[in-house]
Amino acid sequence: MSTEPYLDADPSAQTGAATPTNARKVFIKTYGCQMNVYDSDRMSDALSRDGYVATETMQDADLVLINTCHIREKAAEKVYSQLGRLREMKKARAAEGREFMIGVTGCVAQAEGEEILRRAPAVDVVIGPQTYHRLPEALKRAKAGERVVDTEYALEDKFSHLPRAEEARTRSRGVTAFLTVQEGCDKFCTFCVVPYTRGSEVSRPLAQVMEEARNLVSAGVRELTLLGQNVNAWHGKDEAGRELTLGDLLYRLAEIPGLARLRYTTSHPRDMDERLIAAHRDLRLLMPYLHLPVQSGSDRILKAMNRRHTAEDYVALIRRIRAARPDIALSGDFIVGFPGETEEDFEDTLRLIQEVGYAQAFSFKYSIRPGTPGAELEDQVDEDVKSARLERLQALLLRQQQAFNESRIGMEFDILLEKPGRLEGQLIGRSPWLQSVNVTGRADEIGSLVRVRIESTGANSLFGTRI
Repeated sequence: MSTEPYLDADPSAQTGAATPTNARKVFIKTYGCQMNVYDSDRMSDALSRDGYVATETMQDADLVLINTCHIREKAAEKVYSQLGRLREMKKARAAEGREFMIGVTGCVAQAEGEEILRRAPAVDVVIGPQTYHRLPEALKRAKAGERVVDTEYALEDKFSHLPRAEEARTRSRGVTAFLTVQEGCDKFCTFCVVPYTRGSEVSRPLAQVMEEARNLVSAGVRELTLLGQNVNAWHGKDEAGRELTLGDLLYRLAEIPGLARLRYTTSHPRDMDERLIAAHRDLRLLMPYLHLPVQSGSDRILKAMNRRHTAEDYVALIRRIRAARPDIALSGDFIVGFPGETEEDFEDTLRLIQEVGYAQAFSFKYSIRPGTPGAELEDQVDEDVKSARLERLQALLLRQQQAFNESRIGMEFDILLEKPGRLEGQLIGRSPWLQSVNVTGRADEIGSLVRVRIESTGANSLFGTRI
């Protein structure tokens, strides 16, 4: 599992419906990867059946859910700090005679379980990422006086509990959407907690994926991003019982009328097969942007990480992908200061970055994740050394990102208009390479593909003119 870009998202646009004045309100605070964003939406879906509506303001909520991530250092402590503030809100509500419930969900919930209830008595419900479809029932038990912990891996298929087509159409989340097709990871990289918090690799059946995709497109979604801890390990069977891979799934999804764009994340290099590479060659709907983490450029460190590929394996794979799709942009993940990393190992990583050339990348200092094999390794790298290496690595990655953005100046391509900009008469669209592009436009054009010419770059976006 790669270290995903770390989000801190409030539940905006959970529903487009008006809020009944007597409805119970839920506020969901989401930390972590895109999978957690998807899970938060699904929890909102499950609760909507039970009479809850989403709110963007925590102070208005009758129920607050903290959807947690365990990837980053001191993730659990951040959760407990948040819960301390919520405890005071709960006391104030109790003094007013008003109900206020607190739930912890996600990977910290899975890892900590009963410990959360012990350290934070104000918490009513702890739900792991495999059981969020049971959240409404858990809340009913909590209202009856039980403090609920549900972190067992569910025997039933949680995805079968998603809303049906007619419900999905009433809760469009805009013109782009995440769609989880795979969960869990069997790779057991020594730095990663995902196999312990998300479980082993599980793929959603083809029929379920296709149904949800069609529902989203019918609700106005133009771009789908397929999600998985190791998304290119997805596999399934077609109607005739033939084995399918992620590449086959992308070909199927590309046939849905009204769908304009496809993306997927996050991939493992060992599961990047020829069918998937062919999809990048053949499908114009599949955007030329690939997040393919390598973590290190040192074979010695890659072996210690249990990545099961070498730096040359990775570079050779990139060559094959670029041969199939010459305009593809690469994104990656890098961990500096893994136990035993020497200056020579770090220089190997810098050389790999120079050779590959990244449009964007996410980089982190190694932090011990309790319960992982990496936590038991000796020769931990000093914190000041990790910080210095991270600064050097990020400077190189920033130069590459800036160079890639500047290479778009003068280019003409389609962008998908997604939302209003900060200025009057401005819209923000997304380039094929996932960059934000600022252009003039009207609100009723959101969801349209428009042709632009890029005139300049900003710190985090491009500026274009309409053609």
